[in-house]
Amino acid sequence: MTDTTFSGEMALPAPQVVIKPKKKPLTVRRVLMYVFLIALTLIWLLPFFSALLTSVRTQDEISVNGFWNPDLSTLTLQNFADAWVQARVANYLGNSFIVTIPSLIATLFLSSMAAFALARYRFKLAIPLYFMFVAGTMLPFQILLLPVFKLANDLGLYNTYWSLIVIHTAFQMGFCTMVLRNYMKTIPNDIVEASRVDGCSDFRIYWQIVMPLTLPALAALATLEFTWIFNDYLWALILIQSEGLKPITAGLAGLRGQFTTNWPLITAGSLIGVMPTLVVFAFLQRYFIQGLTLGSGK
Repeated sequence: MTDTTFSGEMALPAPQVVIKPKKKPLTVRRVLMYVFLIALTLIWLLPFFSALLTSVRTQDEISVNGFWNPDLSTLTLQNFADAWVQARVANYLGNSFIVTIPSLIATLFLSSMAAFALARYRFKLAIPLYFMFVAGTMLPFQILLLPVFKLANDLGLYNTYWSLIVIHTAFQMGFCTMVLRNYMKTIPNDIVEASRVDGCSDFRIYWQIVMPLTLPALAALATLEFTWIFNDYLWALILIQSEGLKPITAGLAGLRGQFTTNWPLITAGSLIGVMPTLVVFAFLQRYFIQGLTLGSGK
């Protein structure tokens, strides 16, 4: 048995030094900045507060008391129940999800494949194709309303979910491809080459190597694209005629009467329609902010 001896005093662990952040002095400039930002925030939230106030009132009470003088004893949540059932907001929301989710999946999948090819392969048409995607994002879609309407009618897609799914996928691919291509260019080429040496096929490199590294950019794009597609109004108005197929935006617009309009009912339905985008942003907020700041520092 080996004897172990200790010489000298036992070394004590060094005390941990906690560095407290310095509090910045409250100057007049900072106070004015806080006041300005709070005022700007309240002005920005004013439409939301007005919509919330309108949704819990009745049309008759608004007509009698005015918009900014509510009778607190008559506030009710019945408008939300009526909007969900009588105004068919539940059906409109279902239609929006039927259009949005396939469009989002198809857009991200196809644009990521196109971005991978433009970022990793060298061929003569790589730069022209990339600029074609960039130019597509600058094209005003309003000038294509009639051609797209005629094309959808000729293909038998008019007044179907597929017309909206195809048009959203086609129009959103340009922006997504541009963003993903620029992000994939930042991935070190040594990783791809090492995977190719190990025998990975091109699709396996794309699916198992590059796509996991692109998740922050995909999450940021998914948040943006879900909001844009879900809140689209113009294409739904042009390509959908049947009341039972309309998404939430076009469906709520159809609740306006020719002579009278139940604004509290429409406002309640609008607030219900806003909830899915808020939920998506709440879940993907961390990835969305991370994706927005990619490449901002070295």
